[in-house]
Amino acid sequence: MLIGELSRRTGVSERSLRYYQQQGLLTAEGTASGQREFPESEVERVLRIRELFAAGLCSGKIAQLLPCVRVHGGSRTAPPELVAVLLMERARIDGLVRGLLRSRELLDQVIAEARPAD
Repeated sequence: MLIGELSRRTGVSERSLRYYQQQGLLTAEGTASGQREFPESEVERVLRIRELFAAGLCSGKIAQLLPCVRVHGGSRTAPPELVAVLLMERARIDGLVRGLLRSRELLDQVIAEARPAD
């Protein structure tokens, strides 16, 4: 599929997809006319890449991690250094989740207090 279709199917801009490819996160074959042609498997890969970026990982860490993600045909075991970094990232995300839950509880309290009594 061409980059425009991949963009439509994933909701990721063509510019971002080009960046992903430059970073080695996506693979594409060049057509005779010089366009990028992506295999069907790249749809799921792009969605996973977006999730990893949303989790706060940089493209370098994502590039290291993707070969280890079995959903995408990866089979390599992550090296201990990468596992250590991922554990730190997970702890950071856990902290963010705890903070968001506290914020939600505070909002719930304010909403409950602001509602008129029935």
